Amino acid sequence: MEAVARLNNVPTSPRKMRLVADLVRGKRVGLALSILKFTPNHGAMKLEKLLLSAVANWQAKNPDARLEEADLFIKTIMVDEGRSLKRLRPAPQGRGHRIRKRSNHVTLVVDAFNGQEVTADVVETNEKAN
Repeated sequence: MEAVARLNNVPTSPRKMRLVADLVRGKRVGLALSILKFTPNHGAMKLEKLLLSAVANWQAKNPDARLEEADLFIKTIMVDEGRSLKRLRPAPQGRGHRIRKRSNHVTLVVDAFNGQEVTADVVETNEKAN
């Protein structure tokens, strides 16, 4: 059973957030949390909280299952473009240049690992652990 967590209107550009999201896509939750904890990007802090929220949502959906036995992994992580704030920056000769302050929406899906459909990252992580 999978659990979903969403984060809307994060005030960082989608391109910068995708760089961090690509680091943890398909990884197990414990490994992903440790990667995010030591990644210096600003988006890593937001994704770490979102991942913890997704794990809490999974626990709420499965109250009788144990988290250690479930062996959760990040099934899907999507970073979509949010709204852009348009601002003007002064430019030479009295002109103004438009500045777009971008935001993004992040959707994270966590699922229990039971060997059916997995990405190459999860299989690679299994081989390293054994």
